[in-house]
Amino acid sequence: MTKPYSIIPAELEHANAIEFVLDEAFGLDRHTKASYRLREGSMAADGLSFVATSGDTLVGTVQFWPIVIGGDVSALLLGPLAVLPARQGEGIGLDLIATGMVEAKSHDHSLVVLVGDEPYYAKAGFRRFAGDAVSMPGPYDPARLLHAELKEGAADGASGLILPPHRLRAAV
Repeated sequence: MTKPYSIIPAELEHANAIEFVLDEAFGLDRHTKASYRLREGSMAADGLSFVATSGDTLVGTVQFWPIVIGGDVSALLLGPLAVLPARQGEGIGLDLIATGMVEAKSHDHSLVVLVGDEPYYAKAGFRRFAGDAVSMPGPYDPARLLHAELKEGAADGASGLILPPHRLRAAV
């Protein structure tokens, strides 16, 4: 069965449509969330931004961003993941995640982190960190801090504060 959408790499020409999808899915106050603040001043990981299109309409988007946990464990931050409200429930979000995870693994990444609803993201292999060893700056719900290993054992021993690499270098 052919899906009524395609997933392709995001291009510069998609920028305005991506912002529209994000605004529709999350509202204009989305920039105040802790995960958005982690991405400030960073660039998405090369080759790890994707969009879902249906005809000429961009209907979903996902990006992955480099982060470091506790100063020594490299990982990716998944997000934002967004699908136009009218198209939610079609599997677009999970397909965007799957595409990104396969590509991230092919780029030799081993761990992906996100802040989100565990029941939804568990369908894509995400789960909570054991205990409270991993944290992030800003207000967030620790129960929503999830991870998925692309390589077995990648989260073993991960502890400390999640920061983008450029803030880690600035702190040294």
